[in-house]
Amino acid sequence: MVHLSFSRVMETLRSNRKLRFVLATAVILLLLGIICAIFFGTWVRLFIDHELVLRPGSMTFEWWARPPVRPFVRVYVYNVTNADEFLNNGSKPILDELGPYVYSEEWEKVNITDNENGTLSFHYRRTYTFQPELSAGPDDDAVVVPNIPMLSATSQSKHAARFLRLAMASIMDILKIKPFVEVSVGQLLWGYEDPLLKLAKDVVPKEQKLPYEEFGLFYGKNGTSPDVVTMFTGAADMAKYGIFERYNMRDKLPHWSTEQCNSIAGSDGSIFPPHITRNDTLAVYDKDLCRLLPLKYLRDVESAAGVEGYRFTPPEDVFAADEHNKCFCPAGPPCAPSGLFNVSLCQYDSPIMLSFPHFYLADPSLLEAVEGISPPVAEDHRLFIDVQPEMGIAMRARARIQINLAVSQVVDIKQVANFPDIVFPILWFEEGIDELPDQVTSLLRLATKAPPIARAALAWGLSALGALLILLAVTCLIRSSHRQSTLRLEGHAVAKPPPAKTPSKENGYELNSRR
Repeated sequence: MVHLSFSRVMETLRSNRKLRFVLATAVILLLLGIICAIFFGTWVRLFIDHELVLRPGSMTFEWWARPPVRPFVRVYVYNVTNADEFLNNGSKPILDELGPYVYSEEWEKVNITDNENGTLSFHYRRTYTFQPELSAGPDDDAVVVPNIPMLSATSQSKHAARFLRLAMASIMDILKIKPFVEVSVGQLLWGYEDPLLKLAKDVVPKEQKLPYEEFGLFYGKNGTSPDVVTMFTGAADMAKYGIFERYNMRDKLPHWSTEQCNSIAGSDGSIFPPHITRNDTLAVYDKDLCRLLPLKYLRDVESAAGVEGYRFTPPEDVFAADEHNKCFCPAGPPCAPSGLFNVSLCQYDSPIMLSFPHFYLADPSLLEAVEGISPPVAEDHRLFIDVQPEMGIAMRARARIQINLAVSQVVDIKQVANFPDIVFPILWFEEGIDELPDQVTSLLRLATKAPPIARAALAWGLSALGALLILLAVTCLIRSSHRQSTLRLEGHAVAKPPPAKTPSKENGYELNSRR
């Protein structure tokens, strides 16, 4: 019996050691579950940041250098149908919106240099191909539009000496230059030989010559750009991921009156710093826009592939004629009317005004000055970019801009003597993408859907397993305690009985025997 009790004691001790091990394991699992619940999001962010950095040879770098997307450009031209009546009788210009004329676009970054300060330098190469099956007509359709080189020259001469204006009128007479020209859509976009530009090439001093020999609103964009762009890779700071450091060796613009307005610290619109929130303001820089374009959260969206994102769009006062934008009017009042942005300082003093299509968000008087343009509709004329917030990748975009010419009346030049002061719309276009390819959307779905599921599975799974082991250990401990109690009771039950009393005088045995 003593041997049996000793064995049970030893078994109980071994069982207690196992219980302590199980209990310690359970506590560790429970703590791991809590840690996963708290820090899993941070780990995912660190992993995303590491994978997004633009390192030569990585998958992200290849997608950035040669985007696996096929963007498009849709162009709508305002054809002037009453040019003679407008010039001779002062009638309102009547415009006929023609289009879309659709061009597919291929993007590529070339001549890429990996710099030591966590940046890449490169050139953009864009190739445009006309898509007749998607267009309203061939791009050799004839249109009548304002003669932009001529009207730019006459507007610039408004404050010159009178004899210069008279000389300009004589030259235009000789060259038979008129305020309106008939050109094809393709010529208006990609370039045509203009007699004024040809003359300027021969007579203007070399240092003042324009950097192009033909005139076209998209002239020089089809091919490799000469502009050298330097962009942050995110290796040193993910907050600057995809942001321009320099553009043509400049770290700021020279045109505007404040450092903030001269900043170029924006994206090209394809990638943004990751982990975007609804309260963030994104910024896009485009050389032709000549400034940063701020973008603010509009609403949540979901792509056709089921990837959730945020839609960002310029604030309604982005081109407002107010105190906020006075830095973009360095010469002082009068400034551009509300809804227009004057880019003449970076367009060789040509009086080009940019706006949103159909004068969306602009002064109503601009739309009232012409006939044939329908009132703007936000969904059709708003600029927007849909961004996947965790990775900062643009999923869908519409960059919509209208090009206008601010014409000034110059009475000494007979060709435009009857041309009133007017902001004349030329065309508008939208550039963007509808959907990312499958391999990119698969990665975006993985980045958005998998982490929350993995976090929940790990946190709840580890915590549940730890709680279960604790419950099991407590149950075993209670049973062990019960066995120990039973063992003690059995020990008392088998104890030796007290020895029988021996007969003696003291207990009366002798007395009884005598009797």
